[in-house]
Parts: sequence; C-alpha cells; structure tokens
Amino acid sequence: MIQPAEQANIIGLKSHDFVKWVDRNIDAPLKKGPIRKILDAVVGDFFNWAKRNSTWPLHFGIMCCAIEMAATSDPRYDAERFGVIYRSSPRQCDVLLLNGPISLKLRPAVRRLYEQMAEPKWVIAMGECTICGGPYYDSYAVVKGSYTFVPTDIFIPGCPVRPEALIDGFLKLSEKIKAEKTGLVRTKKGRLVSAREGQLMDMQKGEYTFEVPQVR
Repeated sequence: MIQPAEQANIIGLKSHDFVKWVDRNIDAPLKKGPIRKILDAVVGDFFNWAKRNSTWPLHFGIMCCAIEMAATSDPRYDAERFGVIYRSSPRQCDVLLLNGPISLKLRPAVRRLYEQMAEPKWVIAMGECTICGGPYYDSYAVVKGSYTFVPTDIFIPGCPVRPEALIDGFLKLSEKIKAEKTGLVRTKKGRLVSAREGQLMDMQKGEYTFEVPQVR
C-alpha cells in the first residue's frame, strides 16, 4: 500500500524522489508474480507495436547530413508514413539521430541530450563523420565515432547518406524494437545478445569524457 504521508505530499516531491516512489509503489508490484505475465501477454505486443511505429527522432542537425535528414521528410520520401516525426525537445523523443562530425566541444551537449531522453530510447549514427570521424578522422577536435560516448543502435554508412538509406535505417531500428519482446537476438555469427543492448559498450551516466583509446 502507498504510505499516506507520501500520497499527501506527492505533488511536492522532487523529481528523483518521485521516480523512486513510482518504482517502489507501481513498477515493483507490476513486475512480480502473475501480474507481469498477464501484462506481457495482453499489452506487451501492443506496446511493442506502438514503440516501433512511433519512432520520434530529435530535431537536431549537426552538419551536411542534416540536409538529407530534412529531405527524408519531404513529400517525395514522406518518412512520416513510418511514424518518423521530428520533435524539438529531447523529453518528447525516443531516437537520437546524429548526423555529422561531433567535435569534442559538442560531445558533452550530445551526451546531455541523450540523458534527457526518457526510456526506452535509441541512437542512430548517420554518415561516415558520425560513425568514425569521416574525413576529419585525424583531427584533434573530432570524436572518432558516436559509439565512444553514447550507446549506438543503428549505423548508416554513406557520405552523404541518401534519404532511402535513412528510411532503411529506421526500418532496421523497427526490426530491432520488434525483437526486444523476446529479450535476445541472434547475430549473423550465431551469437545471442541482448535485444536492447546488443554488443554495445557499457556507459556510465554523467560520464562526458569517455573516449576509446586511439591506436596509431
């Protein structure tokens, strides 16, 4: 049962206290016993369908590939038919679409945007610059890949990335979200990995300075 004191003061709780309150009084009871099985059977598939058909990316352009991102929403390609609707607030998005070279100065801001997004959330790296640094790979000021500081789910190679390739990337993300209800996904090499994390690196929240050691 919910404690009367907390119930009376729920409006005055701070955000982190409210999250703990919800986890203790709502999430924890729902994850126990037959209630979890009933929820998974009744609403699990529906929620999964809703997530993969409403992937809302953040309206955030970094450099050249942002033009291709904009072109994907024009009437010729019409990305909205797949549920891809750009939003300008990270709190209303579930996909962080990175497009362009990420400098060391921009990296903390991108990580902060990622942490401001609510779960579940995914990251798409669009273009060579975001994936590995592109033509700026040897630059002292450019990050050698988005995967070094945010867990990236989908990589879309190209320079520039065509709108068709970006749409295919969102379809691949939809397939990954669909597989999440099973918990595990089998890779091309036959290994079973977590559907949510895959083979991603372990990231620490609030760690803005992480960088993969460079091998010269």
